[in-house]
Amino acid sequence: MIKIELKNRVNELKSNPAQVLVLGFAALIFIGATLLNLPMASASGKSIGFIDAFFTAASAVCVTGLVVVNTAAHWSLFGKVVILLLIQIGGLGFMTMATLVPLVIGKKITLKDRLIMQEELNQFSLSGVVKLTRYIIISTFVIEGIGTILLSFKFIPEYGIGTGLWYSVFHAISAYCNAGFDIIGNSLESYVTSPIINGTISLLVILGGIGYSVYLDMSSTRQFRKLLLHTKVVLVMTLVLLVIGFVIFLAVEYNNPETIGNLSFGSKVMASFFHSVLPRTAGFNSVSMAGVTNATAFMIIILMFIGGSPGSTAGGIKTTTIGVVILAIISVVRGDSDVKIFARRIPVEIIFRALAVLGIGLLIVIVVTMILSLTETNLERYSFLDITFETVSAFGTVGLSRGLTPHLSDIGRVIIAITMFIGRLGPLTMAFAFAKRRKEKKGLYRYPKERITVG
Repeated sequence: MIKIELKNRVNELKSNPAQVLVLGFAALIFIGATLLNLPMASASGKSIGFIDAFFTAASAVCVTGLVVVNTAAHWSLFGKVVILLLIQIGGLGFMTMATLVPLVIGKKITLKDRLIMQEELNQFSLSGVVKLTRYIIISTFVIEGIGTILLSFKFIPEYGIGTGLWYSVFHAISAYCNAGFDIIGNSLESYVTSPIINGTISLLVILGGIGYSVYLDMSSTRQFRKLLLHTKVVLVMTLVLLVIGFVIFLAVEYNNPETIGNLSFGSKVMASFFHSVLPRTAGFNSVSMAGVTNATAFMIIILMFIGGSPGSTAGGIKTTTIGVVILAIISVVRGDSDVKIFARRIPVEIIFRALAVLGIGLLIVIVVTMILSLTETNLERYSFLDITFETVSAFGTVGLSRGLTPHLSDIGRVIIAITMFIGRLGPLTMAFAFAKRRKEKKGLYRYPKERITVG
């Protein structure tokens, strides 16, 4: 009887790709926490403690970048290598990495694996999933390799061949996977005026955050009008958010001596663009986040909440989600019966999904912020805005902080780690993982319609 029941549970798990993803990422975090908890992972030779090891592993796997200890100073080479591997696996997705070996040796990918890959990559159908996975693996290593070469032009002359190359590899992977971990010690504040560092890191973060299906579509279609609607919306929303973030940061922080006020005009422009790119999903910063004005901090919160694009290494509710919601609002204001863009009509189920993602995301941020406001009684010198900033940074898997992370209590660290986990997998994936399988009742019956007054 026990054997039959266990077999049924296994079959049920196989039929729910969302559950496999949740359990797979959770297992990866616990493996990483175990390795980082070893004395040899710390430079001092002493164990950091499981809570802090768990937090760091969750931040690395969820490609967030929030840290409770200084990554450069605390971790040994072994610890840093573990963190880098967790970033790479977490950024690509554990199923993508698990598919690497079968693809290399020519082994057939099973239907169950394809279903999990489809869920992980946010694809509508199974068609082309293996091809996309192969493209993801190849393009990732190529782009990270190019990023390493570009960064080495700055790091090798400064640190020597060995250390400079290691710094280049680590930060190229961390940037492309939108993780934001650094092994310099102060993020990229020492390089606020460096065009090579700012340009390369920004490019890697943008490429990592627009989604692999967009690459594939753009590589096969040269004209914008022939691109898929998904690709068009991603590109337009990415450009709009970059421009808005750049203009607001430059205007508000222009004379702020704690950020870019003392820089030359060219450096101000470069730093402003850098901080319109990075808050969307990666936790690097070239100026102190504690020094930005409240207006800029609030703008960064909005950018972090939106995040990158579906099927990428980025977190947040995604650019396409906010794009669909904005289009729906415009349609209502205009009195249109359909939501349209680029001569295409968006299906109502996509609009419902976008509203669900937005609503669940807001609910998670509100609940976590309220909980932290109650549990973190030792944070008197930090404002409610700082707590909100921390929460959204975790949910959007960004990693920016106004200095609050190292001062979190053990309960606070666990809550933020769980928030990063939800943000990495996505609120709908988590909901599908724990919900009972939906029964197909479409077409059997429909309830009578009745109006509700809203607005």
